[in-house]
Amino acid sequence: MSNPVVVEVLRGGLVESCHRGAVAVVDAEGKALFTVGDVTRPIFPRSAVKPLQALPLVETGAADRYALRDTELALACASHSGEPAHVEGVATMLAKIGLDPSALACGTHWPNSQAAAFALARTGAPSALHNNCSGKHVGFLCIAGAMGVDHVGYWRPDHAVQREVRAVLEDLTGVALSQDRCAVDGCSVPTWAAPLESLARAFAKFGSGHSLGSARARAAARLRAACAQNPWYVAGTGRFCTEVMQLLGARALAKTGAEGVFCGALPELGLGIAIKCDDGAGRAAEVIMAALLARFLRLNDQERAVLARLAAPTLRNWNGIEVGALRLTDAIEHTVV
Repeated sequence: MSNPVVVEVLRGGLVESCHRGAVAVVDAEGKALFTVGDVTRPIFPRSAVKPLQALPLVETGAADRYALRDTELALACASHSGEPAHVEGVATMLAKIGLDPSALACGTHWPNSQAAAFALARTGAPSALHNNCSGKHVGFLCIAGAMGVDHVGYWRPDHAVQREVRAVLEDLTGVALSQDRCAVDGCSVPTWAAPLESLARAFAKFGSGHSLGSARARAAARLRAACAQNPWYVAGTGRFCTEVMQLLGARALAKTGAEGVFCGALPELGLGIAIKCDDGAGRAAEVIMAALLARFLRLNDQERAVLARLAAPTLRNWNGIEVGALRLTDAIEHTVV
């Protein structure tokens, strides 16, 4: 099945390029409310499932054992921009478990924030703390400590921490994650492929607690609250996830992933969202997520105006001149299940 064009890129009045993709909005029982394209094909969710991967951090007692603050729980769910407070937060978490940055297996890259990268370049070089996944990784180290297992190799698929994470993902998606569905993520931990519809259902369950045991439902609620109260720690300055969660609070959890993946939960409605753009374009996934939030949530005028801007962003050149825009196609605008 060929996925339809879901977002077009305009320059002037002409379509310059386009993005194909698939979208699933389902409830915790797996009932589809809205689908576009092939939602049964397994895809790698990448960082979009970080909030799900953080569940063992609460369930094992690690969050309480190490007295993690809500900002630190948000960092465990984050793809952060490497801004100073992000880096300081991860360093503080490491100190609480008696480790230093050398324990992090996520690798090193410059901060995703251009301002933070320029500032760092004047004074030094990046470390693993600046990696956008460092919050997730220190969360995994906390889990190892709470489980009483050696943290060395915590990122490998056969380590007790990753076995625990895999079991959580299987429970929420309802998919048996066999080895042929496993690959290596950008930060070296396993990434497990699942159908888009199953990922959407996982986020519906994470958002509502429906079909989860009481302990897991409480853990999900705690992580959602931490992200809703501290959205800047989930992403960073000027980021889509931060802006949307600042705008909507506890009504929406939004989490980006690499290669055009975006997932989210609408807790009050018991719905989960999963998006995959075939060409890996995050900008198109953001447009679709904004449109879906506007479609399903009850909004005031200010909220509707912000989401309308995010669903049809203007493109400008380096001189600030408007040169085009992104827009949804009829595949998204007029599809109802």
